[in-house]
Amino acid sequence: MSTRALLSSFEEEVLDPEEETFDLFSHPIPSQNLGFIDPKAQSLDVSVSIPPGNQSTGPGTKGAAAREATLDFTIHQSPAILSSDRAGGTTGAVLWKITPLFAGWLASPLAQPFLPSPASEASTRPGPSSPPSILELGCGISALTALAAASRVRRYVLTDQPYVSKLVRMNLDENRAPPSSSSGKRRKTKGSGSAAVAAAAAAQGQAVGGGEIHFVPLDWELDQVTPALTCSPDRRSFDAVVACDCVYNEALVGPFVQTCADACRLRLREAEEGRGGEGAAEPCVCIVAQQLRAPEVFEAWLRAFHAHFRVWRVPDSMLSEGLRLGSGFVVHVGVLREV
Repeated sequence: MSTRALLSSFEEEVLDPEEETFDLFSHPIPSQNLGFIDPKAQSLDVSVSIPPGNQSTGPGTKGAAAREATLDFTIHQSPAILSSDRAGGTTGAVLWKITPLFAGWLASPLAQPFLPSPASEASTRPGPSSPPSILELGCGISALTALAAASRVRRYVLTDQPYVSKLVRMNLDENRAPPSSSSGKRRKTKGSGSAAVAAAAAAQGQAVGGGEIHFVPLDWELDQVTPALTCSPDRRSFDAVVACDCVYNEALVGPFVQTCADACRLRLREAEEGRGGEGAAEPCVCIVAQQLRAPEVFEAWLRAFHAHFRVWRVPDSMLSEGLRLGSGFVVHVGVLREV
């Protein structure tokens, strides 16, 4: 099923940002404080639970593994940067509660229908779909989403302001060791671990990716979005743009949404240049996960996002339990209006 067909199968497209905001905030929201896991810790041992597929979620999920896989990581963070008066923000210096939940979902069969195949292969390659290339905006220090999803992607490009780069690279170096490594705590697995994630992908007709991970500095207010972000000589766009808990105040809304739109438009430019083949008609999707905090900030984001994108809230049937309605978190998917 194409991305357009999948989204069209949802019950309702978000047509009124004010109504969507009211609906989400009218449900009880658990107390999450600001949403930090532990803002004072220099390092955290984090478990990412990857849910099994649900046969009711749509094509490509039948026969998913019946049990949950868990990946364990050690994540280094910087309480000092968080508490500093650094201009340009410090929220990316520590790990937030939504990130392990979103990482587990993105790495699971539940998220695969939202991740199109690469443009040049989407309509020409028979059999299992080729793994996608993903751009993450505002990744923060952890690199957790890329680490969890590595076995399901061809290429994952992390972006954020330069101040997070040292810790991003440290976390990548410490946690990307193969499961067979004898180097102690560099990367641990519980149960089936990363092997189960790859096996589940293959069992469901999802190709297992090589898992390239790159970090590229990107400031939403200062830098331009260009094909160079792909870190690839033969790819000029992404299959999906993702962001996890990136908007904390209204000042960030405009630059963030514009960057989302510019990144998704790389696919349109690739198609116009004739570089993407027939599959370039498959749009780049934008997936935004957020903690519900201030309704006025959320509505400001949704109004701006809605102006550029057609928007759908991901239904509970396609989410892991920790991201469903009433959890205090929400995931939306957007496709550019000009597509």
